[in-house]
Amino acid sequence: MEVHHHPDLHHKKKNFKEYFLEFLMIFLAVTLGFFAENIREHLSDSAKEKEYIKSMMQDLKVDQQVLSQNIMELQSGISMMDSMITILDHPSMVSKNTGTLYFLARLSPRLQPLIINDRTFEQLKNSGNFRLIKSIGTSNKIMDYYNKIPLVKLLESINETEFTQYKSVAAKIFNPEIFVSTEGKGNEIRRISGTPPLRTTDDELLQELSVFSVYMHGTKKGILDADEQIKKSGASLIDYLKKEYHLKDE
Repeated sequence: MEVHHHPDLHHKKKNFKEYFLEFLMIFLAVTLGFFAENIREHLSDSAKEKEYIKSMMQDLKVDQQVLSQNIMELQSGISMMDSMITILDHPSMVSKNTGTLYFLARLSPRLQPLIINDRTFEQLKNSGNFRLIKSIGTSNKIMDYYNKIPLVKLLESINETEFTQYKSVAAKIFNPEIFVSTEGKGNEIRRISGTPPLRTTDDELLQELSVFSVYMHGTKKGILDADEQIKKSGASLIDYLKKEYHLKDE
């Protein structure tokens, strides 16, 4: 009769050294995996951070062009408003300069709203990716730039209110048909020759128009100063980001 021998199922008992080595190998594998994942995430975040900064640099460069144009238009508008206030404040000059008044009254109050290209900044805020910017100094400089914008928007709103009051008085002084004759192609306003008549030369109304012109003149100067500060801050931020992230001009 054949006898079946059962295999010995008793394993040799491991000693402490073998258990420790197994634990050490598992611990090292987990630790290395953890560090590898951290390094991968760090490299990924650094790459994203640099891409955001490159995009913001492009936004800032566009802003510099827009600000330069706005500053030039503001300086021109302030100069024209100076001339209009001078004429309105001297009744003897009004009758000889009505053509100039029609031109200045249409053109000098114009204000081009400042449109800042903040798409990258908004993406960073709304997506929660502002955390990618590791340097506190860098994030502070970026915030300092964009925190200057609300002042301009406030002043533009004040200017709009003043312009509404200005137009209500101008409507009583200027002839609409002559106003229309100053219009050229697009938004062009042309000087007209001669001394076209005003609807009235009432000194009280002329002085009232001058007062609102003075208000707008002051607000425009405030906007000009704010625009110049933003432009200076933007240029400084561009230089800083180029050095901080080792970026080249494109």
